Amino acid sequence: MELGVGLPTHDGPLASPEAIARIAQEAEQLDYATLWTFERLLRPYAEIPGFGRVPEYYRTAYDPLETLSYVAALTSEIALGTSVMNALMHPPVVLARRFATLDRFSGGRVVAGLGQGWMPQEFETVNVPMSRQGAGMDEAVAAMRACWGPDPVAFEGRFHTIAPSEVNPKPVQAHIPVLMGSNTPGGIARAARIADGLNPLAFTYESLVGLTEAFHAAARAEGRHPGTLVVAARANVPITLDPIGTDRPFLGGSPRQIADDLARLEGTGVDQVLFSNAAAGDLDDEVKLLEQLRIEASR
Repeated sequence: MELGVGLPTHDGPLASPEAIARIAQEAEQLDYATLWTFERLLRPYAEIPGFGRVPEYYRTAYDPLETLSYVAALTSEIALGTSVMNALMHPPVVLARRFATLDRFSGGRVVAGLGQGWMPQEFETVNVPMSRQGAGMDEAVAAMRACWGPDPVAFEGRFHTIAPSEVNPKPVQAHIPVLMGSNTPGGIARAARIADGLNPLAFTYESLVGLTEAFHAAARAEGRHPGTLVVAARANVPITLDPIGTDRPFLGGSPRQIADDLARLEGTGVDQVLFSNAAAGDLDDEVKLLEQLRIEASR
């Protein structure tokens, strides 16, 4: 089971360039597989129907690709992923070039985790209708892959057109892996059809295994082999020094408790779990917890 680390890019005591740099370098030294960031354009003051007020930890969110470019210069081997970039909020050619540039500077370490977005105010801010979800996502991925391919690049879709052009730089990787962030049946079907993997949220053991099985079944229905696809689950959980009692979230708690959960996932088709520590505090303590988690997970 590979392990990933969510960088402390959102509001909190560790959301600083210095802390981000140290976590990135320590994670690479500890042999974590991937460093992850996410995108949040804004935190609206208004409540969202059916959701409420957006949590305070979204008050600050460093831009994911700029952050990973900074981290790329401080590391050499660890993969650099987004979990997730909201693809519909960017022109595909712009987003494709940003990912390709990062892939060049990092020596081919990029994982393009993409999502559709969910916050009405963010769609409004970028002047994109929420009705573009679905078909617009298919088109965005197709247009980005066209940009990563050989010149001349040409694309004509319902929402985007690229005239025959040179679009550079090209990525180092022959195929930048695209993971789709989703927990819905439609999103899982889309990932099975057009993506290289699924990036679901891990709520419970049963839900994560069920999502993985559904993704693999949908891939087989598309004539694709599940073994060629990746499931990288995101766990937004506290990692704590002491064990958590009866209210412990799945994949959260002490390093030993988390390692036991990871052991249960072996053989289920989940390839990686990325941890975003929802209780991050002191930087030295955070590094020690990451070290202890890596030790316990390797036993």
